[in-house]
Amino acid sequence: MKELSLNILDVAENSVKAGAGLIQIIIEETVDMLVLKIIDDGCGMSEDIVGTVIDPFYTTRTTRDVGLGVPLLKLAAEQTGGGFSIESKCESEYPDNHGTRVVARFFKNHIDFTPLGDVVSSVTTLIQGHPDTDFLFSHFFDDNKCVSLDTREIREVLGNVSLNEYEVIKWIEEYLREQYADTKAC
Repeated sequence: MKELSLNILDVAENSVKAGAGLIQIIIEETVDMLVLKIIDDGCGMSEDIVGTVIDPFYTTRTTRDVGLGVPLLKLAAEQTGGGFSIESKCESEYPDNHGTRVVARFFKNHIDFTPLGDVVSSVTTLIQGHPDTDFLFSHFFDDNKCVSLDTREIREVLGNVSLNEYEVIKWIEEYLREQYADTKAC
């Protein structure tokens, strides 16, 4: 993929399909390194399935024969000299503590580093497409600054207004873009 934001979109869509109520998208960025974490409380996967998700010829989708999202993210991280891990706890084995955690580490100074891209558009697209799922987005920088959004807080303020209403999505997009412009202190 041309941008890591598209990988974020793809992996988070997998979390939605796994029935996650909360999807955390965490980016930790320093001058030299970018760490991307996507953590969900979905149904999780068995150890056998976890071992196969990095195989591009494995997918649970019925619309195509290959699943490239996770393998491409792993490849992108490893091409920079970074790393990739995926951990999951299946709901049938861990009824109170299940879900999946994907972590990709990238060395930003490597020639093969894929740019982050338009992460704001990816986050707003996820919220708009899945207004009943909660998202916690945090992008931390090494100078003690961050950009963050928690849809649970927005729900408290809005009450019964859907998160995919045009005005709400535009506000979320502008709120995130303003934070990136200011890169406020946490």
